[in-house]
Amino acid sequence: MFIGHFGVGFGAKAAAPRVSLGTLLLAAQFVDLLWPLFVLLGIETVRIDPGNTAVTPLDFVSYPVTHSLLTGVGWGVLLGGGYLMLRRQIRGAVVVAAAVVSHWVLDWISHRPDLPLVPGGSKVGLGLWNSVPTTVAVEGLIFAVGIGLYLRATRARDRIGHGALWSLVGFLALAYAANLAGPPPPSVKALGLVGLAMWVLVPWGYWIDRHREPIARPDT
Repeated sequence: MFIGHFGVGFGAKAAAPRVSLGTLLLAAQFVDLLWPLFVLLGIETVRIDPGNTAVTPLDFVSYPVTHSLLTGVGWGVLLGGGYLMLRRQIRGAVVVAAAVVSHWVLDWISHRPDLPLVPGGSKVGLGLWNSVPTTVAVEGLIFAVGIGLYLRATRARDRIGHGALWSLVGFLALAYAANLAGPPPPSVKALGLVGLAMWVLVPWGYWIDRHREPIARPDT
């Protein structure tokens, strides 16, 4: 998935109003933000294989460190524990950890059977990516629901609070459309570099939240 993960990040704000959107987007996308670095370092392997599924030309040959269920839970504990140490907010820490683990769950729905349960173990995947219309419908719904929950949980303090939010939503929608309609990446290196550039979306989330405020009473 792509925008589905961002939908989880947006929607998680309703469960933990005091956690910044930047942190929630980081959590929901965390393993995909690590993955390009691991690919460029040769720790994990991907192959460009047009037609691998209807949605993506990528063959995820090996990514046990970032995308196994076991390590996903470990990354969730690491991020959630780090948030708890820094912010002393139990609810926020639980939501952050859950957002990290949610990535594997959504990938399990969308990927063909290439997601390991444990490093070196059996691989699973329900194969949503075998159908473009179904993929767009499911991801679009998750994204829309997540934005709706975020809008119900926050309100803009100023014009930036509106503009920064909707510019991010528009950027994600355009990037998703480009991924679906565009050509395969020219090389694995180019894919990895573009993937690393996605880190810019994390500070974008922090910028948005600095110009918005919770509507619901913050958790204590």
